[in-house]
Amino acid sequence: MTQTELRVTIRGEMDVTRAVLDAGRFARDFGFAEAASMMISTAVSELARNILRHGGGRGELRLARVEDGHRSGVRVEARDSGPGIADVDRALEDHFSSAGTLGLGLPGVKRMMDDFEIESEPGEGTRVCACKWRVA
Repeated sequence: MTQTELRVTIRGEMDVTRAVLDAGRFARDFGFAEAASMMISTAVSELARNILRHGGGRGELRLARVEDGHRSGVRVEARDSGPGIADVDRALEDHFSSAGTLGLGLPGVKRMMDDFEIESEPGEGTRVCACKWRVA
């Protein structure tokens, strides 16, 4: 039986590793080519690490198979209840970092995935939803 949804609670590095490995397997099982599967896994890695680093150290990742008319894909959703992002537009700029990192995480996820949206309010947490469509 093929899995249509995957959920991973993120609390530590082991959860990040499990999420990355499971995301790649999930995408390949759905028929994604290796390169696209790696992009999905990389996006999951960035989002999971953001949960640990910026989202209060706890959150959830969900992957789901989605259909939209003639297309099918994988949607990745990351949620946390951390402090939120004060300036989302700035956080999506290359090399902007509030944690002394390279500042390529969220902008990289946005580039790797086909659809990307982010909702964040200071004090309310952050939700990132990104989708990769399968090329037929």
